[in-house]
Amino acid sequence: MTTPLQPISPGDPLPHRKILRGWLEPLARRTTAYPLLLLVIDYAILAGLQALIVLVHGLAVKLICALVSGFVIGRLFIIGHDACHQSLTPHRRLNKWLGRIAFLPSLTPYSLWEAGHNVVHHGYTNLKGFDFIWAPLSVEEFQALSRPRRWMERLYRSGWGPGVYYMVEIWWRRMMFPSKAAMPTRRPIFFKDCWLVTAFAALWLAALVWAALATSQSVALLLVCGFGIPFLFWCAMIGFVVYVHHTHERVSWYDDRAEWTRAQPFVTTTVHLTFRWRFGALLHHIMEHTAHHLDMSIPLYRLEEAQAQLETLLPQRIVVQPFSWRWYFATARKCKLYDFQTRRWLRFDAS
Repeated sequence: MTTPLQPISPGDPLPHRKILRGWLEPLARRTTAYPLLLLVIDYAILAGLQALIVLVHGLAVKLICALVSGFVIGRLFIIGHDACHQSLTPHRRLNKWLGRIAFLPSLTPYSLWEAGHNVVHHGYTNLKGFDFIWAPLSVEEFQALSRPRRWMERLYRSGWGPGVYYMVEIWWRRMMFPSKAAMPTRRPIFFKDCWLVTAFAALWLAALVWAALATSQSVALLLVCGFGIPFLFWCAMIGFVVYVHHTHERVSWYDDRAEWTRAQPFVTTTVHLTFRWRFGALLHHIMEHTAHHLDMSIPLYRLEEAQAQLETLLPQRIVVQPFSWRWYFATARKCKLYDFQTRRWLRFDAS
């Protein structure tokens, strides 16, 4: 179907998802050379930063390089995220290998991420009981928690805890050798991918220990700057990104599948967070998230155009939020619990 000449009025019914995706179909074209170049560049930057952490003895430089390393790990993860969606290149087998390679520095097991993210999160976005990513609790659910668990929920949704949430609830419990309760399906490839990232982490740590001994530096310092800080920064980065994608006063959650289906929440359950100075480009356009959720086949290098087209054709339907720290912490103060009957966010004191 060709793109309509006029935008659809906010009062008109939302077209079927197939029609919406048809508008963006030309932007799902994929190439091979460009994403490969992106992967090589980001790995080269990460290697250079790790070399500086080892070779430069100034603590300030080490810390700066450590933080930037965490950011570059996030960039590599976004490339792997696209490959896992089969949207990076036209080649399915190549995407699987590129995804695993790009996921290594973030210690993300490819097949487990594919199952939890592609199947569950994208298949049932913001449907409580299915989508587990930042799913809010009701007042009754929160009151039923133990005191330590309530404390953890307060930390997670304080605005300061997205990294802790991702590291504990997603990476540790659902990614790294998950229990049967967390992942009832047991596939050999899940554990192979867990061992792959474990081996990579062991080699990374061993290389830093060797470098510290070879340059007569503190082993602990190089491990913290070369591995610990980058990984913690990455966890904070991905926790923040996923939080702002699906937590907003205008974003609804559902606990009834029939109601969720009737709502057709293809463009209303995610946020397009905008930044000054084209900062979103540094994140490989992962913030153009509405277009990505509507059609996972659109590659990261065409998401900016797809998002702009979608917002033109569906005025006032998509949540577009200019980023500021004031907005972020105001959202964190207001969006603690959720009333699934009235579909509104509540504070903890509502309990």
